[in-house]
Amino acid sequence: MFNKQSYRGELLILLATMLAGIGWIASKLVILEVPGETFVTARFLLASIILLPFCYKQVFALRPKQLLSLCTVGVVLAASIEVWVYAISISNTLSVGAFIMSLAMIIAPFISWILFKVRPPSIFWLTLPITCIGIMLLTLTDGWVVEKSQWFFLLSSVLLSLHFVLNKQVLNSVKPLTSICVQLFMIGAVGLIVMLIVSPESVSLNSHILFWFAVSTFVATCIRYLSQTLGQFSVKIEKASLIMLLEPIWTLILSVSFLGEVVETQKLIGGGIIIFSLFIYIKFQNRSTQSQPVVASQKP
Repeated sequence: MFNKQSYRGELLILLATMLAGIGWIASKLVILEVPGETFVTARFLLASIILLPFCYKQVFALRPKQLLSLCTVGVVLAASIEVWVYAISISNTLSVGAFIMSLAMIIAPFISWILFKVRPPSIFWLTLPITCIGIMLLTLTDGWVVEKSQWFFLLSSVLLSLHFVLNKQVLNSVKPLTSICVQLFMIGAVGLIVMLIVSPESVSLNSHILFWFAVSTFVATCIRYLSQTLGQFSVKIEKASLIMLLEPIWTLILSVSFLGEVVETQKLIGGGIIIFSLFIYIKFQNRSTQSQPVVASQKP
């Protein structure tokens, strides 16, 4: 039987993955001319302000403990974003970075095991070696040498995994949109602190920078998170997770189209193996999962 609400939710999540891919390209184009700290601060503070009218009552109704939890989780996400932005600034292969960032879902069970003593499911141990093969094909294209940016993408992915695990605990008592708004503000606040410490040089703005900054802020942050938040409540977690796997695919296509990135066959195979391993993991992990909202992805 056709479920119109579920179908609409799937389309909204699909739209969110496309907008996330656009966010990779927009961020790279802005960072080429604007210091990363300035970009992070302006983008996420403005995005939180734009989202605030949709959830200000819930934000102001948060208990101190809830607010502290959200801010703590937001700082973890901010650390991931700061590392991610730096990796983008020194990377010539955004598609590789996108595939590495998608590993957050595989790394998360390790984090949960360490922090909360939750043993990874058996399917995790099956997909882990497959994922490692994909990573080797994706990164080791010039012998046993990993590019500097790829190490930072991996570190950002680990931090994103930590955020994912902690965020699941927070969302038990806070609505997703409220959580997103507060956490985006924290990313901007941390960016502001870093910017004041680093004291980046002045920026000369032009129409090119302003256009891609607007795309990054309004399209790839505000509209993306709203689309994902609206879609997540009517889609089963396993189906939503599978749709979210399309993000690195869109990033690859856009990076080749807009940035002229050349992707070797070996990297394509490696990326495909990673997506395949994630597909297996999600499919088996969520086979018995009942319908429930999916935790909103926090990738930029």
